[in-house]
Amino acid sequence: MNNLTETIFLLLVLSGFGLLGSSRLMSCISITAFQGAAVGLLIPVVSSDLLTVRTVIVSVAIIVLKGFVFPRLLSAALRESNTNREVQPFVGYVGSLMIGVLLLVFSFWIDSKVQFPVVGAQHLFVPVALFLFLSGLFVIVARRTAVNQVLGYLVMENGIYILGFAVVRETPILVELGVLLDVFVAVFVMGIAIYRISREFDHIDSDQLRSLKG
Repeated sequence: MNNLTETIFLLLVLSGFGLLGSSRLMSCISITAFQGAAVGLLIPVVSSDLLTVRTVIVSVAIIVLKGFVFPRLLSAALRESNTNREVQPFVGYVGSLMIGVLLLVFSFWIDSKVQFPVVGAQHLFVPVALFLFLSGLFVIVARRTAVNQVLGYLVMENGIYILGFAVVRETPILVELGVLLDVFVAVFVMGIAIYRISREFDHIDSDQLRSLKG
């Protein structure tokens, strides 16, 4: 594993902690955009010895969608909502960072106990992928706003994609682009939902929706 690959893995982990510790929604969107671009860059870096047109297409698609398109959609939805830009966590920022440390340790422990059929010698693929998946899941559960829950979904998808790339690199390009299209539709629909929720209820706090009566 070269130094550039290790640097990208480090940046992915740091972006996960950045998302857990950030108090502003726009900062969270920017961090998630950076993480998505890093995931797209990871593919050609790891496959530099066997770089193909397929690899380049998938990498560019991920960088464009996750690094630029998705963040713009969410930023536009947040601006249109005219609501509080704070994260509004159930779990505080210090507590979230401590849980993030535990999730990272747990991810490395799982990697040491389970023999994943990882292609090649990239020993950081599995723990980083698991950390992103678990931290994304934590964001979904531990944050109030709908925007953060969309971001958590994207981070989870990043972890799943990294693990899938490590285990099965020869997935047909149509399948990979189809998955990206599904994610795009999901984020687009969620953006519309965020706007509609804010227009009807003057907030995007998903926890308050539990108080609605039929």
